[in-house]
Amino acid sequence: MTLLKLESVETHISQYHILQGVTMDIQAGEVTVLLGRNGAGKTTTLRTIMGLNAASGGQILFKGEPVEKLPAYQIARRGIGYVPEDQGIFADLTVDETLRIAMKRGDPAARERLSWMLELFPDLAAFRERKSGLLSGGQKQMLAIARAYVGNSELLLIDEPSKGLAPIMVRKLVEALRLMRERTTVLLVEQNFMMAQAIGDAFYLMDEGRIVSGGSMAALNEDHELRRKYLGIA
Repeated sequence: MTLLKLESVETHISQYHILQGVTMDIQAGEVTVLLGRNGAGKTTTLRTIMGLNAASGGQILFKGEPVEKLPAYQIARRGIGYVPEDQGIFADLTVDETLRIAMKRGDPAARERLSWMLELFPDLAAFRERKSGLLSGGQKQMLAIARAYVGNSELLLIDEPSKGLAPIMVRKLVEALRLMRERTTVLLVEQNFMMAQAIGDAFYLMDEGRIVSGGSMAALNEDHELRRKYLGIA
């Protein structure tokens, strides 16, 4: 089932035409990885879906309903969570405060989601009373993902979660995202192709603001020429 659909989406930032007719179908229950070189438009794609950059053309459908003209807070309320590249963590809040603020009021399943996140990320359980600014880079990334999920997000947009992390933390994130696929849908921007291979069900390749290829991750693994041309991977 298609959960999110982008149809010929255009985005301008100042005088720059960043997204140029982006079309994607994100299937429910899958991890879809958006790949491409730096500057291809991947982060702008996530920000446009989330309403942080205005779409200047095309349509964005979430569960069949158009959302491209909604402000970001309304898009979040509909069930899309966003984990930015810089994590967006409030340093003075504790881990516990960060997660509880993200939980929707009157949502009886919120406690279960919180409990599962603390089980999935035991570092967060161990440091619930610690100020978020004192966490390691990997722990901050875990917190940012958990914060997005506990708000009852049916779709998570995650921007380069492995950036700057030690290999052991990348492995922890890979295992967590594999498990999260059973409960939510993920659209992931990731430069680490090994991580993308490990968790991706599907992929889209972006170049200069356009989608140039898409399909199953298994197909991309076999297409050496496509990887070489657009990702620089031999």
